[in-house]
Amino acid sequence: MRMITLTKKKVKRLTAIGLLAAATAAAGVGAILTSVGTQATERQLPVYCVERGDNKISLTFDVAWENSNTQELIDILDEYDARATFFVTGDWCDRYPGDVKMFADAGHEIQNHSDVHPHVKGMNVNDLITDTKSASRKIKDITDTEPTLYRAPYGEYDDTVITTVEGMGLTVIQWDVDSLDWKKPDPSAITKKVVNSVKSGSIVLFHNDLENTTEALPQILEQLSQKGYEFVPVSELIYTENYTIDPNGMQISIVQSNTEITPENVDEVMAQYSEQLHSAGVSDEQMALAAQAVKSGAEIPDEVYEALADYAMSNGITPASLIPDTAEAPDTMDSESSGAETESGIVK
Repeated sequence: MRMITLTKKKVKRLTAIGLLAAATAAAGVGAILTSVGTQATERQLPVYCVERGDNKISLTFDVAWENSNTQELIDILDEYDARATFFVTGDWCDRYPGDVKMFADAGHEIQNHSDVHPHVKGMNVNDLITDTKSASRKIKDITDTEPTLYRAPYGEYDDTVITTVEGMGLTVIQWDVDSLDWKKPDPSAITKKVVNSVKSGSIVLFHNDLENTTEALPQILEQLSQKGYEFVPVSELIYTENYTIDPNGMQISIVQSNTEITPENVDEVMAQYSEQLHSAGVSDEQMALAAQAVKSGAEIPDEVYEALADYAMSNGITPASLIPDTAEAPDTMDSESSGAETESGIVK
């Protein structure tokens, strides 16, 4: 077995990085329990929203009618640096291929909303497959990108729709915030409903080709921006592995206990699990210091290390268990080390 000289500083750094992982892994317990409950229902669900703590949300537009406001939507979204997801039918691709390309060229993602907008609930499986494949092919022909997401027409689905479409490699997406713009309410009513309903991880439903949506969108983006929300495409909002979906359709990440914290992902991990780290007694400033230490190889601040250790141990994880298996106590310690050596080789 390879020998690694573990100085007190090195041990502290190794365990601190492991504790960051352990603190985030503790968040997975609730998700696993939720997963068990969800599986017991045996009901297949699409993704309605995502459990996130970073204020990222997705604006989605169902596109099946005409093309009266394509350029206006692009201009408004661009003004607020908002990237959206347009669920487009194959029929709309046939009629307005130039508009599809305009959305894609503006940095928005184009996803599958069926070919001819049928009622898919109870639909023959072969017909569903044919319709879905046709829409994906048309989208790829225009954008040169294969869709990875699917939104069922009318928001209809059953277990067969979910299993069939996901078996084709597409994730089925719903929404947790409905603008109800298709009912053509006053723009101020749309704005109020959306702004008051959005939370981190929300997926918002709009439609194209509606004047009231065009009028409401600037105020919605302005007010949500002021609240600190970031607008990302659905493919960047959802998880693609290690997740469950709770009975309400919320997609929840299941953090594996062997999560690796690296200089490349430490900012992302700590942002995603900021609430858990806060509950561990780690402040935003301390998180920033810990992230910088991971990136630079510096020593983790004592107060951060102690908070993480307390939190991890309260979840049954000991600092000693986080030292890599390849590490053994050296026969001699260098000048940084002091104190007694434990059986595991960790210097106190």
